[in-house]
Amino acid sequence: MYYETAEKLLAFIRKSPTAFHAVDTMRKTLADQGFQELSEKDYWKLTPGGRYMVTRNNSALIAFSIPEDAPRRFHIMASHSDSPTFKIKENPEITVEKAYVKLNVEKYGGMLMSPWFDRPLSVAGRVIVSEGGEIREKLIDIDRDLLMIPSLAIHMNREVNSGYSYNPQKDLLPLYGTAGTEETFSKTLAEAAGVREEEILSHDLFLYSRTRGAVWGAEKEFISAGRLDDLQCAFASMEGLLSGEKKKSIAVHCVMDNEEVGSGTKQGAASTFLKDTLLRINSGLGRTYEEYLMSLADSFMISADNAHALHPNYTDMADPVNRPLLNKGIVIKYNANQKYCTDAVSAARFKELCNRAEVPYQTFVNRSDMAGGSTLGNISNTQVPVNTVDIGLPQLAMHSPYETAGVKDTLSLVKAAELFFE
Repeated sequence: MYYETAEKLLAFIRKSPTAFHAVDTMRKTLADQGFQELSEKDYWKLTPGGRYMVTRNNSALIAFSIPEDAPRRFHIMASHSDSPTFKIKENPEITVEKAYVKLNVEKYGGMLMSPWFDRPLSVAGRVIVSEGGEIREKLIDIDRDLLMIPSLAIHMNREVNSGYSYNPQKDLLPLYGTAGTEETFSKTLAEAAGVREEEILSHDLFLYSRTRGAVWGAEKEFISAGRLDDLQCAFASMEGLLSGEKKKSIAVHCVMDNEEVGSGTKQGAASTFLKDTLLRINSGLGRTYEEYLMSLADSFMISADNAHALHPNYTDMADPVNRPLLNKGIVIKYNANQKYCTDAVSAARFKELCNRAEVPYQTFVNRSDMAGGSTLGNISNTQVPVNTVDIGLPQLAMHSPYETAGVKDTLSLVKAAELFFE
């Protein structure tokens, strides 16, 4: 069963080279399962027994299901759609000595840079076009090996293996073609969007690795792909939403954008997107603002963002006793300085959920002399203060373009999400 889930995850990731594609893939899947799409620009007509979804910026999505008896509390599972990568700058083509054309890019998020070298890359995202007198958005994926960031030969930098500080403006610009090519980048974009070059007004485009995801290992116990952080959790949340009974709470599948750059956007966890949606659900059910506050006090959120597993070559980097392993279950994340918002109450509730779902769990805490990252939970709590646990699935090589996790763990989170949404 977990191999089937792993293959579904890999198929989902292949369709989701950017946050825009991830949301589009979820939108289509949810629509096929009877979820009605709403617009923030329109009035909402909600009814008990209804299933709905809404997007913001086409890179964040919230889907929710209202039981027939319309219970008061919300059960929310939050994840994010974005991953560290390189964003294409405006006017990207740079000609080098009348010989090569490379593209001007900038870092998006905190990444491991060295794994981006010497692997086939392509470009995906959205272009904004003027078509028939209207401004329209086109989702594109140039589905072929298009770019490469070639390494400098060791003969020209003999000390590179002793440590090198990469300069993203110099070292990380991808090679596109030869100088004078008729297949300019703008022409390639126009063909992908099905428009004329002069119709393209702007774009949000990103590099992505073309290396396909794989299940591997002595007993096929590992799974590797790009963007496991955090599409693995977003996928598990959606699968749980679709399979759960959804009878005892208003089930909310929430996928935010821009977590990798701080969440401070209109579609990020620090935005009002989740708050606005919950308020509109509350008012759509004819409830007062005071009843909304009462609902929050009775609600629970799972903030799901992947966690660091014990690394086989760097065991000293892990806490002495909280050392998550691949294929050993969902990771509950703790931090005394509230980088994670897990506390004794929310941890206990999540542990009980895992026990009832019959899935394993483990714990993660950073070494006390090592700073950790933050995630969705404590940021979203500034807008929607609900009891929250921070969890994730254990993985290696976080923020590499090719990450590794355990083949069994996705199914564990699907089962926990399914019970949570019941």
